[in-house]
Amino acid sequence: MLSDVERRAAADALAEAERKCRPIEPLTTTWPALDVVDAYEIQRLNVARRVEAGASVRGHKVGLSSRAMQEMMGVNEPDYGHLLDDMFVFEGDRVQTGQLCYPRVEVEVAFVLGAPLPGASCNVADVIRATEFVLPAIEIIDSRIADWKIGLPDTIADNASSARVVLGGRPVRLEDVDVRQIGAALRVNDRLVDTGAAAAVLGNPITAVAWLARKVSDFGVSLEAGHVVLPGSCTRAADVAPGDVVRADFDRLGPVEVGFA
Repeated sequence: MLSDVERRAAADALAEAERKCRPIEPLTTTWPALDVVDAYEIQRLNVARRVEAGASVRGHKVGLSSRAMQEMMGVNEPDYGHLLDDMFVFEGDRVQTGQLCYPRVEVEVAFVLGAPLPGASCNVADVIRATEFVLPAIEIIDSRIADWKIGLPDTIADNASSARVVLGGRPVRLEDVDVRQIGAALRVNDRLVDTGAAAAVLGNPITAVAWLARKVSDFGVSLEAGHVVLPGSCTRAADVAPGDVVRADFDRLGPVEVGFA
């Protein structure tokens, strides 16, 4: 475990890497004693820094929600990050890749909450009651760690590799769709990159949202009405570059598209 001084130094290094788009060596290399508790505290330090500068928390994301990713990282549960208002991008806008280090895209079913979720006691029924609607979404992930050479504490400290979020504009209520059976196709420049289904997210993305509500309560965080929750990707991540156009097509939810400049 790190000292408070070391945690702040790690947070400063990540913030500087993001500001200058200059990735750094893994935190676990610079601070070998860094553990998961340290990592979440480092994440919280940088979120607080951005909130103090004028940003606001508008939701959260779940990472490592597929069994395959958990096995690859040697963990038995997902991780989470914060979504801030300055991360959201409208369809039709162009994401400036010069503001990112190693952008990749993932395809997700976004949950929009109409009511707050309980914390440690949250279950699937609570999520169903609180969800106002779901939307098609593209999450743009990025790593401030050089060459994506990340361990679990590295990605947690780096706000679960969060960067940008693009939401589609067609809301669908949960009672109108079996969210587990929503299929999705990811295309980059009209080339099919991958297909998947929402059931890849812990068997049911609703389960991932309930897990998130429980997990963040350990750190005094809550999921509020109006928050957007990204439960995890239906497909593998794909690299993107300037000039690319990314499109995700979802069963029942429709498409969402974003370009890169």
